[in-house]
Amino acid sequence: MLKTDTSNSIKENSYDTIIIGSGVGGLSAAICLSRAGQRVLVLEQHDVPGGWCHSFYLNGYRFTPGVHYVGLLGEGQSTRELYEGLGIANELAFYRMNPDAFEHCWIGDERFHYPANFDEFQNRLIARFPHEKKGIIKYLKLIKNVSRQLQLIPKIRTVWQQITIPFRTKHMGKYAPFTLKRVINWHVKDPLLQRILNIQYGDHGLPPAKASFLMHAAIMDHYSEGGFYPVGGGGALVKAMTNCIKNFGSQVRTQSGVSKIIVSKTKKRNKAIGVVLENGESIFADRIISNADPETTYLKMIGSEYLSNSLKKKLERTKYSCTSLMLFLTVDMDVKKAGLDSGNIWMMPNKDMDELFEDMQKTDILEGEEFSGLFISCTSLKDPISFDGRYHTLEVITYINYDAFAAFENETEERSQAYLEFKDKLIQKFLNSLEKVVPGISKNIVHKDLGTPLTNEFYLNTTRGNVYGTEKSLRHIGPFAYKSKSEIENLYMCGASIVSHGVAGAGYSGVQTAAAILGCKQDDLLKPDPNQNLRIYEAEDDTNYPDWMLKKMAVKRARLEKSAQT
Repeated sequence: MLKTDTSNSIKENSYDTIIIGSGVGGLSAAICLSRAGQRVLVLEQHDVPGGWCHSFYLNGYRFTPGVHYVGLLGEGQSTRELYEGLGIANELAFYRMNPDAFEHCWIGDERFHYPANFDEFQNRLIARFPHEKKGIIKYLKLIKNVSRQLQLIPKIRTVWQQITIPFRTKHMGKYAPFTLKRVINWHVKDPLLQRILNIQYGDHGLPPAKASFLMHAAIMDHYSEGGFYPVGGGGALVKAMTNCIKNFGSQVRTQSGVSKIIVSKTKKRNKAIGVVLENGESIFADRIISNADPETTYLKMIGSEYLSNSLKKKLERTKYSCTSLMLFLTVDMDVKKAGLDSGNIWMMPNKDMDELFEDMQKTDILEGEEFSGLFISCTSLKDPISFDGRYHTLEVITYINYDAFAAFENETEERSQAYLEFKDKLIQKFLNSLEKVVPGISKNIVHKDLGTPLTNEFYLNTTRGNVYGTEKSLRHIGPFAYKSKSEIENLYMCGASIVSHGVAGAGYSGVQTAAAILGCKQDDLLKPDPNQNLRIYEAEDDTNYPDWMLKKMAVKRARLEKSAQT
């Protein structure tokens, strides 16, 4: 409670910590702080919690805009340790995506499939590119070394570890200043091989010439043992986290957008003491955590008058990741028979990836018959419990320049006719490519909708509709990233712009922010719990599905049959 104000009204409406935004970073922080005895309030502007991880329904079918796969869920691996350490693993289950091909590379007419085994991945690459054998082995070994060394950083505890860390992270230090393009050019020369190895650049949103090699190495390692999808979609993960927060006596409030962070300004310091909601309500706390991006936090909710010159300059130089178009489809056809499975498809022409990205960032996005690159995900095959026996759901994504929607940015009308017609043309452009992957899909669409950069802004409050927080270039990661503890006393940050992006990265950011507040290390908040056990099932094999899962699937199919009869 606030010690500096004795007003009874403030005391009755105050908390130990207020968290702005209910993305998984904010929810992870809330779990850790609540478990430590704090009274925490999580505030979410949307009508459901979860940020990018929330699930929603269109025409009765579920979609999740920001969860397409998660890695490192094996025994002793980092994402599993996160969920078990937070105490939510027993409430979660995941499907393992196709272990023989959890990533499908469609590069022009070329095809390559990522297996869920790094040794097998290496063997497949060597079999396909025997002339690059030496470089493949060396490069993949470097990927592993760099990623493992990155994971050592938050685990440093003793003076001896601090002294020896330069020796234990020599690969990370050596390659930290370089882009992905520069490092891969040192190891392999075949253009197609380079494109296959770089195909996951969509997971950080920057082309090889701009992307940090360290960031790309971390992503490749994250998925080195395959991809997993939460049973019940991203909403199931959010539900487990919010239930945990409530069990510890804290709160998650939706439809509670924050318009302002209250800052007490004196000659010596600026101090965050509370928030003002969009409805005018003021709520006070000993500290504030913002799960919003830096521009939204510092410029929209605080104001430049409270910021140092150095922070203002940093904000001026900050670039944000690209934004996206996301097509949501429900189709009445056997997509598995048509060739789809639970693996992702990365689809792009066989040409330089940096040139492709430049094409994707053109503001005239109606130019051309197809988009320069697509990510295709069939969620009803990744999440078999969601399949009703007839209708499949797909999510198809491409990255674009936010300025492509500049004409609609300030519309006062919710959905103008011009905006809807623009979306229809973009949907057709998606379908032109999808027809090559699933022939006949256009004739079997039951429902379709398109999420745009303006959708991202409206529902997720992201600056220019960005999908990964700050741009993941060399100048915005590691020591150059925004810190969890801000220059304003009692104001902290978490989320994709702090530690890392993605489901696991954002989750870990919340833990690290909580550790900074509680004066401990990350590992102190994620201690092993033998009573926690994460369940994993095979998306491609239902022979070991438990009874509760089979019953849910049967009920869903019976409901569809009944509705068809009526």
